[in-house]
Amino acid sequence: MKLKHLSLSVMLMGVTIGGVANTAHASGYHFGSQSVSAQGTAHANSAEAADASVLFYNPAGMSRLEGTNLSGGLTLVVPNSDYTDKGSTRFTGSQTGGGNGGTFAPDYVVAPSFYLTHQLNDKLSVGVGMFVPFGAKLDYGNTWAGRYGLENITLETIDINPSMSFKFDEHHSVGVGVTAEYMKAKLQKAVDVPGGVSYLLAHGAGSSLLTSYYGLGGTQAPAAVQSALLGAKDGQAKLDADDWGYGFNLGYMYQLNDATRFGLAYRSSVRHRLEGNANWSFNVTSDPILNQIIASSAGKKTSAASVDVETPESVSGNFYHDLNDKWAVMGDLTWTRHSRMDSIDIKFHNVNPAEGDLIIKQNWKDTFKLSLGANYKYSENLLLRGGVAYDQSPVKNDNLRHPALPDSDRYWFSVGANYKLNKQSSIDLAYSYVFFKNSSINYTDTCTPVTPTGTCTGNGETTRGDYKTNLQFLGVQYNYRF
Repeated sequence: MKLKHLSLSVMLMGVTIGGVANTAHASGYHFGSQSVSAQGTAHANSAEAADASVLFYNPAGMSRLEGTNLSGGLTLVVPNSDYTDKGSTRFTGSQTGGGNGGTFAPDYVVAPSFYLTHQLNDKLSVGVGMFVPFGAKLDYGNTWAGRYGLENITLETIDINPSMSFKFDEHHSVGVGVTAEYMKAKLQKAVDVPGGVSYLLAHGAGSSLLTSYYGLGGTQAPAAVQSALLGAKDGQAKLDADDWGYGFNLGYMYQLNDATRFGLAYRSSVRHRLEGNANWSFNVTSDPILNQIIASSAGKKTSAASVDVETPESVSGNFYHDLNDKWAVMGDLTWTRHSRMDSIDIKFHNVNPAEGDLIIKQNWKDTFKLSLGANYKYSENLLLRGGVAYDQSPVKNDNLRHPALPDSDRYWFSVGANYKLNKQSSIDLAYSYVFFKNSSINYTDTCTPVTPTGTCTGNGETTRGDYKTNLQFLGVQYNYRF
């Protein structure tokens, strides 16, 4: 067994999961809020078409907006997540040791959104949106028990979404948009050098390591060399990759009467080829010759890597109904085709000897998100909002949950308000508490070749523990009509 087969494991896992996270309204790596006004109803108001942010949820809704409309928002996310290790192990079966990852979630993150629509005539409207569809930022540190699965990950995306809508008559309107999506990901994980060296020494490979040592000019006694190897610290693997991808979205809105309307929306998959470099650090002992041996056993320190990913498409159905001049109710049901992600095939380039593909079995499931909300018109200037939502996780079970995505079913509780400053402008405020169902992880990094003659790599380490998570969203949005 070569050290490189112990260390490549999940280097790109967080990147690829992020790449295939859903786009519109679901769990996974979805950021959670592309509109503050929508957040106030737990994203139930797709058919309300209250402001320019309807472009994201259903572009057909732009046909209801008169003149030129601008909406710009900021969403503050405050996460709270705890991990308790339950016996994570190296590939040899021994305990990894280490802590629980501390406060691995950031104190807060902030994401912007911007939408602009313009009514060309009584039939045709155009617009453009810029928003953050999904993202992640986790830092467990380099001493936690699951460090061989992941130490830290940062995933950043931004979408540019020009759109247009056409109003056939008083009842029917349609919309279409195209999306350019930029994705950037950074990832770091520990390389199990002590475990790998221990395994090699225990299985009769000590003599070959000593031969290599003396061939490179080493002078220490064999016992000292083996002691230094057994005492080696973890190595490090880092990845930095990015890509542009493209997709589209469609919408239809049916206006039954002045009080009631229904909407359908579709958002396509977006294909990405994430490309970057895998950078390795094997300065794990005080002896540079031993470090050279470890690096040689593990392959090149730097290697190009790539993976093809495709985000799942989603379909939404929604309604809006004015009960009277004070109350309105609304709802949204979104299906996301997460089952597109069965396994991840990560390819390493410019490695000598050639490294097998990293095949990671995820076997995600399709998911639904159900949102229900209501508006209350307190006065001519103040509109109050509220909503709840149930959001399924695509992760099937504990054996398929990874520390880069410690996801589980989540529940949304939201309140919000819109206050009119004058005839042309208003401000939206929203607060959401998102509770995640307590979950466990029992992820073993193994792989199965795509073909009987193919090769793949996985180091066999297991991350085992429990997660408790909740999020708080606080948003503010300014709306202006020209």
